[in-house]
Amino acid sequence: MHWERLSEDIYVFTSDRYAQVTASLVVSGAVGVMIDTLPFPEETGQIALFARRRCPDGVRYVIYTQHQADHTYGAFLFPKAEIIAHAACRQILIEKGYKALEAARQQSRELEIIRLRLPTITFTSGVFALKLPGKTLEIFPSPGHTVDSVSVILQEEKILFAGDTIMAIPTIGDGDIDQLRASIEMVATMPLESIVQGHGEIILRGEIKDNIRRSLNYLENLQTKVQKLVEAGGTREEARRITLESCGLQRVLLSGVVTQLHQANVLALYNRLTAALAPPPPPVAESPAAAQTPSRRATTRPAAKAGKSGKAAPKKPARPAKPKPAAPKKPRAKAETQAKPQKATPTKGRRDA
Repeated sequence: MHWERLSEDIYVFTSDRYAQVTASLVVSGAVGVMIDTLPFPEETGQIALFARRRCPDGVRYVIYTQHQADHTYGAFLFPKAEIIAHAACRQILIEKGYKALEAARQQSRELEIIRLRLPTITFTSGVFALKLPGKTLEIFPSPGHTVDSVSVILQEEKILFAGDTIMAIPTIGDGDIDQLRASIEMVATMPLESIVQGHGEIILRGEIKDNIRRSLNYLENLQTKVQKLVEAGGTREEARRITLESCGLQRVLLSGVVTQLHQANVLALYNRLTAALAPPPPPVAESPAAAQTPSRRATTRPAAKAGKSGKAAPKKPARPAKPKPAAPKKPRAKAETQAKPQKATPTKGRRDA
């Protein structure tokens, strides 16, 4: 792990072990705020020791920019800190985080000491403002990489801690490419001095526009190429042959891990576009009992009895009806009699209760 001082009270730590993932410490007086942690206890342990020397009252808050392990696993080393995150982050960690950590422990014994910490303060939309002495951190949703992704801006110094919304290669993860594009375009409108990426080097003011342009260009090329392949009926193996360079980026980023992330982007987008073009499932057939149930208006007729051969017996011809003799006509009365009016019988009225 290596670290650098971004400003007087801002420190950025970068992992040497996993894809240059970053974590940041903001110092305000005697307290500190961590924005993400590093995935391996050895590296985050060094950050915790540094924070004790720099923040006599300890780290008061840890902000998760999203739920994934490389941003959350080190929080257990700050046991007194409140955890701030999007509400969806807490829900995902409850549903999937414990199982994922258990699986990770099976692969690496050094992860056995990790205890997953759930967010204790959550929000769903708008801006969550964290006000400290002399510093204001504003946390806001920036979905796309994941549904629960957030970014953090230090207003006084115009520093954006972007999480994986901004990184050396935009990655879809389990998020949405259109949302990610919209979040990056939102960042492009902000007056910033620097951006701390979720993975990769700090972006300084003079580099921000070019970095954002490359990211948006990559996403556009990626979506166009995969869309054309899917519409032409291309296979997953053909999708794998869409190169990083053909989408506008280079392999040297993130110590070569960028190639793996690109392949994951291609296959994730291919799977989603293929699923979107799949025909709808056939309608569910009625059960035999339901099919034989007559409707209310339907009339049933008795079935014809079968003969000895098993075939229905022919119907007997109906006998012609005998003509009835006409009734003799009665002589018409000369004058019609009027019915006498009957007296109405009064009924007793009912008293309403």
